[in-house]
Amino acid sequence: MGIARYIDHTALKPDTSLAQVRQLCGEAKEHGFASVCVNPVWVNVCVDLLGGTDVKVCTVIGFPLGANMPEVKAVESSLAVQQGASEVDMVLNIGALKSRNLELGMLDIRAVRRAVPDAVLKVIIETCLLTDKEKVIACQIVQQERADFVKTSTGFASGGATIEDIVLMRRTVGDLMSVNASGGIRTFMDAQAMIQAGANRIGCSAGVAIVRGEQGVSGY
Repeated sequence: MGIARYIDHTALKPDTSLAQVRQLCGEAKEHGFASVCVNPVWVNVCVDLLGGTDVKVCTVIGFPLGANMPEVKAVESSLAVQQGASEVDMVLNIGALKSRNLELGMLDIRAVRRAVPDAVLKVIIETCLLTDKEKVIACQIVQQERADFVKTSTGFASGGATIEDIVLMRRTVGDLMSVNASGGIRTFMDAQAMIQAGANRIGCSAGVAIVRGEQGVSGY
């Protein structure tokens, strides 16, 4: 499988314009990326632009802080899927995890899973804010609540994906679920290293540069 099929081609900045979303979808079709990942307001646009292609439409939920109520995340997810999104990337309630309120963390994921049972569900745990022990706990509750992927980062915190985190996450979840590396991945070598460490998907805004073997611009 070519590296393009690993890539979630991403545009999540608050100032992303319609023209940029159209360009994103055009690039995704041209290169055969796995998905485009956009803020919820752009889902219907991407669905229209990508109809009849194999490129999936992904959106983010509770992004980028993860501090919304579970019910809000569930509604946001449901609306996005109704508009045509087939993948949702929710941000875990990181404060609940840091407080060891694991019940709230699990309820958070469970609410979204129940709202969109047929969508691909990725849970962003924001690894740069967690200790290794907390990363393991996060992976365990994500797996317990039947998400499809555990994902490293929003790209909006103090750090992104690292090889060490991908290895730890893969070791924790085994082969029973997928791992998404995201944040700070800007070159073909970066992406290849993440895949070799155990990542099944690469979330980045530098997808075109990666498939061309160039240096991408920083950003998510």
